Amino acid sequence: MNNSIEITARSVEEALKKALQKLNLTEDEAEIEIMEESSKGFLGILGGKMAKVKVTAKLDPLLSTKKFLTEVTGKMGLVAEINSSCDGEYAKMEFIGENLGILIGRRGDTLDALQYLANLVANKQNQLTPNNESKRMRIILDAEGYRQRREETLIRLAQKMADRVKKTGRKVVLEPMNPQERRIIHTALQDEETVQTISEGTEPFRRIIIKER
Repeated sequence: MNNSIEITARSVEEALKKALQKLNLTEDEAEIEIMEESSKGFLGILGGKMAKVKVTAKLDPLLSTKKFLTEVTGKMGLVAEINSSCDGEYAKMEFIGENLGILIGRRGDTLDALQYLANLVANKQNQLTPNNESKRMRIILDAEGYRQRREETLIRLAQKMADRVKKTGRKVVLEPMNPQERRIIHTALQDEETVQTISEGTEPFRRIIIKER
């Protein structure tokens, strides 16, 4: 979809309204340039001048991502609000509503797939730092507190498998996990003196191995 449009109408207000409707934006979401003011002609009839405005969508990765997710949930027949918060390069977006289990899926597979797509949308136009370095935004999606419950489960799993390695001396290979979940395992065992964690394989089949140091 184009993110900029020029509209001509009898007044600036009418041209602006049409442009915003075509781009599906509010005034807060748009950059507005009045290219030509309207004017009346001779005796208010001849030689009148139409107004012309240019409206451009503001480049807001969070707003674009939120719109995308709202459209997806709507097509799934779900009614859900999306709350967002930022912490450095990370942005957490949480679905709020009822019966959102379908958004989570088996072991979070649907939520992970949506998160992958959300990151593509958020980083479609990479932001640049003052030094002209590409700055990537990382989106984390959650619903019904799933991420917190999953983190607690993974920490328990990490501790249990570490104990097994200590007892048997044999390495343990975990199931494939996404980078976010692998990070939880690594962090949970980073202070262990007798076991270590390493990641092997390629995405999406990259997995963690827990073994003796």
